[in-house]
Amino acid sequence: MKLFIQIPCLNEEATLPLVLAKIPKGIPGIEDIELLIIDDGCTDKTVAVARGLGVHHVIHHAKPMGLARAFRDGVDYALKHGADIVVNTDGDNQYPSEAIGELVQPIIRHEADIVVGDRQTGKISEFSAFKKAMQRFGSWVVNKAAGTHIPDAASGFRAYSKKSLIQLNIVTEFSYCMETIIQAGNKRIAIASYAITTNPKTRESRLFSNIFEHMAKSGGAIIRSFLMFKSNAIFKWAALLFGLLGLIPIIRFLVFALQGNGSGHVQSMLLGIALLMICSLSIALQIISEVQRIQRRLVEDELERTKEIQYSAPYQVIWAKQDEWGSDNTCKTATQQQPCPGQIKNSGID
Repeated sequence: MKLFIQIPCLNEEATLPLVLAKIPKGIPGIEDIELLIIDDGCTDKTVAVARGLGVHHVIHHAKPMGLARAFRDGVDYALKHGADIVVNTDGDNQYPSEAIGELVQPIIRHEADIVVGDRQTGKISEFSAFKKAMQRFGSWVVNKAAGTHIPDAASGFRAYSKKSLIQLNIVTEFSYCMETIIQAGNKRIAIASYAITTNPKTRESRLFSNIFEHMAKSGGAIIRSFLMFKSNAIFKWAALLFGLLGLIPIIRFLVFALQGNGSGHVQSMLLGIALLMICSLSIALQIISEVQRIQRRLVEDELERTKEIQYSAPYQVIWAKQDEWGSDNTCKTATQQQPCPGQIKNSGID
């Protein structure tokens, strides 16, 4: 099996050596370990430091694109180059690199397709009581939306099998952490947790300026991911709620009408009709969302087949010819005999 360890970086020249120093050189069940740096618009010497420490695979972003895009591009590169397992860790040395060997074992043993490193946030002294509470609450919300039992849903220290990565589709622009758990839970992808201890804090997070911004962005990502899979449930409960609420004033009006006193309670009838109209609208929206859910499943099934072909061995030969900028290496040899696709060979005629 081939393992790719990807590290998204934004100016991590000081901490990257700490991350790379403890990455295991050998792991039982893994034949090949590759390191991948995602340069998310670095303006320091991060890439030079990485190359000096033996990193051969680098993806470049001309400007910062965010953690979700860095993760998505890293996964695409790793799968194109034959990855069977992809581990994601951070360049700020928050996570214990030496634990990667244990993190991937559930995947190697075919017990899980995703393994999330549990930071045991309740034991992190640098977290305030409020932040610990919000971490627990956020994980509870994600687990409810996904039907999972992951204690640290925000952890970015994770291992993914190739099979799970082909099934997952990252659409958020903020962070993939919550989204992948919700998708995995709803797609019945086996997901497990592994307890880790974090390293001392080296810098402030660059994903958000304060805990409230993080809560707002994470909440938006959770809601969008939930709506992808369970929007029909929202309209179902809305239809039930407004239907019951609409029946109450109508029944009340009918009771008074049978008693010969209906003319003074027309407002109850109007209120009931309005609520039942909302109920009818909710039913219509539920039907539409159910049709869209079926269409999404069909599209994702087709996308999975496309990815399986794109990341198959014959295509990996093609991707291996590309350099880190996406150019074809075979077009750069000075002694080439045949012109590259799209290139006109000089005939010597002026």
